[in-house]
Amino acid sequence: MKKWIPWIVVLGLILVLGGCSVSQYNGMVSAEENVNEKWSQVENVYQRRMDLIPNLVNTVKGYADFEKETLEAVIKARASATQITSGAAQSLLNNPQNFQKFQAAQGAIGSALSKLMVVVERYPELKANKNFLALQSQLEGTENRITVERKRFNEAVKSYNIRVRRFPGKLFASLFGFDVRDLFEAEAGANKAPEVKF
Repeated sequence: MKKWIPWIVVLGLILVLGGCSVSQYNGMVSAEENVNEKWSQVENVYQRRMDLIPNLVNTVKGYADFEKETLEAVIKARASATQITSGAAQSLLNNPQNFQKFQAAQGAIGSALSKLMVVVERYPELKANKNFLALQSQLEGTENRITVERKRFNEAVKSYNIRVRRFPGKLFASLFGFDVRDLFEAEAGANKAPEVKF
């Protein structure tokens, strides 16, 4: 019986280590899937904004004296963002450079739309247009949703990154190929209020 004790101890250690490995791996997969789900929601609300832009631009175009340069900036920013988002979500999430390009493109759209709304203030007849008001309201709601979904995404990434970076998770993360993910960050200069000139 004594000769079996070392084998029982070794078998017990193997079972404990195996159970720990399975638990760590499954936990990381769950955390990664949560990040992917939150990312899908971010993309969903960005797509909603992209879908609203052509309607907004077409409504505004109806006013002949409206500043063409501002509309072109919005259209150009949307086209640029569309090219970047045509890649798979995983390529954005797993590539920090692509992720930063995506953030910059979405920031350019936000900036162009902000300029558009500032310029709209000069056109009372446009501001009174029901179609424009409805689109503006939808766009404002979408911008709020984007903020909420970015926050949820960052919370999921934070939870995932903690799991991947803490011990013993760090050992298993490197063993199973789980890497730290990037958070959404504020654009440069976002801490300063924009100057509005008429």
